[in-house]
Amino acid sequence: MALRKSSSYSKRTARAYTRKSKKRTKSYIKTIPNSKIVKFKMGDIKGFDKNEYPIILNIISKENVQLRDNAIEAVRQHLNRFLQLKLGKEFYLEAKIYPHHILRENKMIAGAGADRMQTGMSHAFGKSIGRAALVKSDQTIYIVGIKNQKAEAEARKIIKSIKARLACKITIKTTSPVKPQN
Repeated sequence: MALRKSSSYSKRTARAYTRKSKKRTKSYIKTIPNSKIVKFKMGDIKGFDKNEYPIILNIISKENVQLRDNAIEAVRQHLNRFLQLKLGKEFYLEAKIYPHHILRENKMIAGAGADRMQTGMSHAFGKSIGRAALVKSDQTIYIVGIKNQKAEAEARKIIKSIKARLACKITIKTTSPVKPQN
């Protein structure tokens, strides 16, 4: 089964649809599709915990949007691959959003005469087909930790190449990590 285009879901305002009860009969959601995101933290995780990265690039959404899990995973793979090619092991990458929201689809009949057969489905509930993260405006989607200015320029080029893979407009903000107080 092919995926529906992202505009079917991305720009809609949605009430979070996440209810899964321990008792199957009381649950609204009968089955939850598996998340396609493999990892949330990549690169030098121990170095990031020790505050070895003075430059942190935050990839921030400019608008309210639903990001599907396959889009989040595609961006993560792209960033991870090209950061490894350009910077080696000297970076940290983390996805800051998680796809809790369950997407539904009312399957339609296709073919000749289907328009006459399928009526009375104006408020159909639909079956679960995927997952998405509900992202608000000014919410951080990914963070990238970098050690020096030259690496920051390379990372910014790579981040600008992911714009087509996301269903929202993004900005890049540079911050410095919070130092733990002794």
